[in-house]
Amino acid sequence: MTDTHTRLLIVGSGPAGYTAAIYAARAELEPVVVAGTAFGGQLMLTTDVENYPGFPDGVTGPEMMEMFQKQAERFGSHVLLEDATEVDLSQRPFRVKTDSKAFTCDALIVATGASARWLGLPSEQEYMNRGVSACATCDGALYRDRAMVVVGGGDTAMEESLFLTRFATKVHVVHRRDELRASKIMVERAERNPKIEFVWNSVVDEILGDGKSVQGVRIRDVNSDQTRTLDVQACFIAIGHMPNTQLFEDVLELQPNGYLRVEPGSARTNVEGVFACGDVMDATYRQAVTAAGTGCMAALDAERWLAEHE
Repeated sequence: MTDTHTRLLIVGSGPAGYTAAIYAARAELEPVVVAGTAFGGQLMLTTDVENYPGFPDGVTGPEMMEMFQKQAERFGSHVLLEDATEVDLSQRPFRVKTDSKAFTCDALIVATGASARWLGLPSEQEYMNRGVSACATCDGALYRDRAMVVVGGGDTAMEESLFLTRFATKVHVVHRRDELRASKIMVERAERNPKIEFVWNSVVDEILGDGKSVQGVRIRDVNSDQTRTLDVQACFIAIGHMPNTQLFEDVLELQPNGYLRVEPGSARTNVEGVFACGDVMDATYRQAVTAAGTGCMAALDAERWLAEHE
């Protein structure tokens, strides 16, 4: 397999990766984007995006990612729809392999994102984007004036539940234990909210629907094994995210929560010439617009680093 050399290679293709590509390409770096087979990131699982600036009528996630890709390619980015399978940062130039190609690069941007943790139910997949979501901020407003379920017991679940009370008639928080893992202040806020009702010692058995949208959630009590149905029209899974760091776990420094560590105020990792952006390094915001912002930072940091080391 013959190596193809590029000055800048970007692994990942969500808003962060494509924004980095747009900036890098306009700087005439001709970046290669190893976009992955599941290109476009989590927005490919989102139907309507209504909170990204510049789209007053909203846009679907896949449509937006197609526009990002076209814009990156317009300025000279080379997009490869394959997964990176191997990364060697132990020598320069860095080396990145896919199933069919091998690249060397002077600088590398990691934009591999994060994946939501799911319950693993077939019905959960069936109703994805039709009432099932892992992002209340993204999709909560789509189910205005309806009852909803949030699954989880940590800070994320409480934040999602409190956010959803702006739109929901009621929010049922389903948790498998009899106390929450969330911080005390988040628990107190949730308990004070009259729209939130806790369903303790329970797990989701099945997402119910009419083939088109969610019409209810069947829950099971873990102690009694009894089941009952909650009359809801949306189900938000809030049991955490996993940063996609598998390729970099042994070579780049991670935060305690598993996300890539970058120097504050920059996209620089602990390896010179390697930069990170988007959800793979951001456990806090995880929004398309913030991912795009850090993609811009990574491209500018990489461009300056390359200029300094020529």
